[in-house]
Amino acid sequence: MEYGKEDPIVMISSYPPRLCGIGTFCEEAREFIQKRHSGREVVVISHLDGAGEGVFPVIDMKQRGWWRPVTQKISELHPYVVHIQHEYGLYEYYDERGLGDMNEGFLDLLDALADWPLVVEPHTIHGRMRDAEANFVYEMSQRTDILIFKCHYQKWRLDWIFSGRGWKTPLNIMVIPHGSRSDKRWGVQEIPALRAEIGLDKIAHIGRHVVGLVGWIQSNKRWDILTCMWEGIAAEIEKKTGEHWDLLAAGTFRDPDHLPDYLKYRQEIEILEKKGLAHYFEFIPRGDLYYKIMGMCDFIVLPSTDETQSGTLARIIALNKPFITTAPMEGLTAQTLESEGGLLFTTKEMLRSKVIRLACDEKLRFELGQKLKDYLENVVSWDIVSRQYDEAYETARDAKRTGIKAVFPLEF
Repeated sequence: MEYGKEDPIVMISSYPPRLCGIGTFCEEAREFIQKRHSGREVVVISHLDGAGEGVFPVIDMKQRGWWRPVTQKISELHPYVVHIQHEYGLYEYYDERGLGDMNEGFLDLLDALADWPLVVEPHTIHGRMRDAEANFVYEMSQRTDILIFKCHYQKWRLDWIFSGRGWKTPLNIMVIPHGSRSDKRWGVQEIPALRAEIGLDKIAHIGRHVVGLVGWIQSNKRWDILTCMWEGIAAEIEKKTGEHWDLLAAGTFRDPDHLPDYLKYRQEIEILEKKGLAHYFEFIPRGDLYYKIMGMCDFIVLPSTDETQSGTLARIIALNKPFITTAPMEGLTAQTLESEGGLLFTTKEMLRSKVIRLACDEKLRFELGQKLKDYLENVVSWDIVSRQYDEAYETARDAKRTGIKAVFPLEF
């Protein structure tokens, strides 16, 4: 198959304006991939609710054969490489009984695209897989030239999972971390303007120190773990430092199933707000405002009870903000250990003590921020990640050209 110099890079993914973390990820990744390929267009094949220049919204998940229009569009575009963002919920077809197909249509898509260089980036690779997940990942690896995992632990755990079943571990797996921007950092002198932009300067009780709970409000993002203790925590911090600290909770919900938790968390914040201890700011977590709100915080708390990796953490890293998050928790724990830029908790009392410690120790906050700066600039900046994508693309093209499967060494 001949490729022209101007053949596009085609991404397949959900895409804004859909309120979807994968869509937001794809939008940001596309920006930096395009930056590296000024002479080659980067386009997106999306679900029906995707929109924008270079976006082709043809995926209709109400149709069993949703993948057929995708393959037709791929043939028209004649891609340099096909780069797919995968999340189980994005490609699950449900029949009239409400029964899902376990992503069989996605495997059909990969079969239909077998003539093109294929790179698939799954966003959920659990450390302990159910049987159906293990089988799906195996089948996906066989149909793809390059499989991209976000964290090294996912790769060595997969070897343990597959070898335990007597399966051969696929070797066409690259590890490329979740990218983070390096152009969204603000100096201390710029924080007052950010606070004024969202009106914090007009709230009398808000002090100069703020702890952030920021992002999508979901059932697994357990804001209540912190809010139920915040009054006591704030009193202890003030006793130790003589300074008033506030809790800034900012975000909204996107899944109607999470509405009860959203209402519960918001009610708890409003009670604290009446006591002059917190403030709630409603916004859709994407774009510049997402970064600006985090930028105002001294540090971020990211309590989660189910996560493989997190776009929220990617933004925390982008801003070099010290953070506290749950452990052991898949990619959250992995990136905390790798970056050395955050603190971990496993109990409520640990969270309480870590929040107080970080609020009372400005030197520690600075040290963790510097660690995150180094991690961003040397490991996870989008400039580095997009260069690694290029390596994946070239390897996928070589595999397709030669018919020889790509081989990468196991982690351990």
